[in-house]
Amino acid sequence: MDRITTDICIVGAGPVGLFAVFEAGLLKMRCHVVDALPVVGGQLAEIYPKKPIYDIPGFPSILAGELVDNLMKQIEPFHPTFTLGERVEELDKQEDGSFIVRTSEGTEIACKVVAIAGGLGSFEPRKPAIESLENFEGKGVTYMVRDPELFRSKKVVLAGGGDSALDWAIYLAGVAEELTLVHRGSTFRGAPESAEKVLTLAEEGQIKLLLKSNVTEVQGNGKLDGVTVLIDNQTEYQIKTDYFIPLFGLVPKLGPLENWGLELEKGAIVVNTVDYSTNIPGVYAIGDINTYPGKLKLILCGFHESALMAQSAYNIIYPDKKFVLKYTTVNGIQELS
Repeated sequence: MDRITTDICIVGAGPVGLFAVFEAGLLKMRCHVVDALPVVGGQLAEIYPKKPIYDIPGFPSILAGELVDNLMKQIEPFHPTFTLGERVEELDKQEDGSFIVRTSEGTEIACKVVAIAGGLGSFEPRKPAIESLENFEGKGVTYMVRDPELFRSKKVVLAGGGDSALDWAIYLAGVAEELTLVHRGSTFRGAPESAEKVLTLAEEGQIKLLLKSNVTEVQGNGKLDGVTVLIDNQTEYQIKTDYFIPLFGLVPKLGPLENWGLELEKGAIVVNTVDYSTNIPGVYAIGDINTYPGKLKLILCGFHESALMAQSAYNIIYPDKKFVLKYTTVNGIQELS
């Protein structure tokens, strides 16, 4: 696999990681962003894209998904590159002080600076307590929809009642041969308009909707071929299926970062508030993943940390140049060639 070479490797494609691309780009530094999730935006995109955020300066209210879209548009001039759906596993410091970052899929990123913007850590799916479920992982059981085309003309069972389950039920209704949505409650937790659309699809017969129900068993011989659903805690219902996708949200974990030699405190990375550097020279931590006296886990605080991190990183990437603060109101945005 070819090695990716960049100035800064940003671990985490949430709002803080994306804004760090902007701050770095203003200083002519290139960024490659890695995230374990298959989409950019972190929690904003994966957990609550339709929820409003009220404390972003200049926006009395903005939907989480819209904020992600705006951040992506803002960093377009700097042409960042992305590795998505891969978890960062290893950090290998080189003799010259640079780094090789390796992912779960073997991707290697060579960089001079690493900025950890992993939010609350790498997200892992919240798995239902179903016996032998792990035996079918990758063989019909999956916890994320990375490529919707995988499910074309297949029988699919989704489980969940939040935004992710609703959104994928709506999308896959036009892709799968047969789609069933199983939800333990009688009402949904997701956006009302999405819930209404799902109910309409069920009424039209485009999806099967099982409320007050839980998937209790998975069956198959080497590959998933069916699930058992318990309806209203009393009636068992068998469904033949090619895929079972439980969408019960994500659990944040620090993951392999724990083994990098970083100074940690209660599951967060300790930083110097002068520039949000860690105890490893050349490695920074910004956003919810770091900790320091007075820390506030707010997106706008992460934006501030990104700006100071980028200025400090500039001294590593351009050691022979003097940093001069230039206001965007004067210089505008200079596209990276």
